[in-house]
Amino acid sequence: MLSAGEVILQQLMNGLILGSFYALIALGYSMVYGIIKLLNFAHGDIYMTGAFVGFFVFGILAGTVGSSWGGVILAMLAAMCVCGLLGFLIQLLAYRPLFDAPRLSLLITAIGVSLILYNTVMIITNGEYMFFQHSIPAGGLTFGNVTITWVQLVLLAITAVLMLVLSWFIGTTIWGKAMRAISLDKPTCRLMGINVNKIIGLTFFIGSALAAVAGVMSCVYYGSLHYFMGYMMGIKAFTAAVIGGIGSIPGAMLGGLLLGLLEAAGTQALGSSWKDVFAFSLLIIMLIFKPTGLLGKTEIERM
Repeated sequence: MLSAGEVILQQLMNGLILGSFYALIALGYSMVYGIIKLLNFAHGDIYMTGAFVGFFVFGILAGTVGSSWGGVILAMLAAMCVCGLLGFLIQLLAYRPLFDAPRLSLLITAIGVSLILYNTVMIITNGEYMFFQHSIPAGGLTFGNVTITWVQLVLLAITAVLMLVLSWFIGTTIWGKAMRAISLDKPTCRLMGINVNKIIGLTFFIGSALAAVAGVMSCVYYGSLHYFMGYMMGIKAFTAAVIGGIGSIPGAMLGGLLLGLLEAAGTQALGSSWKDVFAFSLLIIMLIFKPTGLLGKTEIERM
C-alpha cells in the first residue's frame, strides 16, 4: 500500500511524462498558428506517423546497433527527419496555395490531410497494433515503494533539452527572429526582404520533427502503437496549446505539462475513465474565464 507521499510522487512522474508528450506536440500547433493562423489538425497524425517511422527504423537497426538507447536515439533522429520533411511537403503542396484564401479553406484542407495520413497508415498496417520491443534496462531510482525508471528520466531529459534548444533557437537565431517577426506582421516582413515562405516551411519542419520525437517516446514508454493513436493525442495537445495560449511557445510548454499533471491528478482522484472528461472540462473553464490562455495575448484586429 502506497503512502500519500508516494502516490503524489508516482502521479507527479506520470503527469510529467504525459505532459512531455502533450508539450512537444502542442509546440507544433502553437508555432504554426502563431505564424499563419492555421489550426493544423493534421498535426496529431504527424505524431502518429513519427511513431511508425521510428518503429520501423528501430526494427531495421536492432540487428546492428542493438535495441537499447542507441537504436532508440537513431530511430528518433530518423523519425524527426522524415516527419520534418513530411510537414514541409504538406505545407508546400496543400497549405501554401491557400495562404491568401479564407481561413476556413485552410482548416478544411488540414482535416483532409489528416484523413489521408490516418488512412494511409491504416492500410499499410492493416489496422493492427504494433508492439515496440526494446532491451532498455529496467531499474531506476527507488523512493520507498515507488520506482522512477531510467526510461522516464531519459524521456524527461530529452524533452527538457529539446525545449531549451527550441527556446534558444526562437530567441537568438536569425531564423527564430524572422519567425517572430512574421507572426507579428507578415506583409511588412515581405517588404523588408524576409523570405516568408521559406520561414513558414522551416516552422512546419521543426514542429513536425518535435511531434515525431513525441511519437517515438510514446513507443518506448507504452510499448505499442496504432494508426488511431494520433487522434486523441492531437486533440489533447491542441487543448494544451489553448490552455497555455495558442501562438505562444512558452505557453505550449506550460500548457502541455500542466495538462499532463492535472490529468494524472484527475486519474488518481476520479479514475482513468474520467481523465478525458477532466481535461476537456478544464479547456471549457479556461475558454470561459481566460480565452487567451495562460500566456496568450489579446490580439487587436487592424482595419
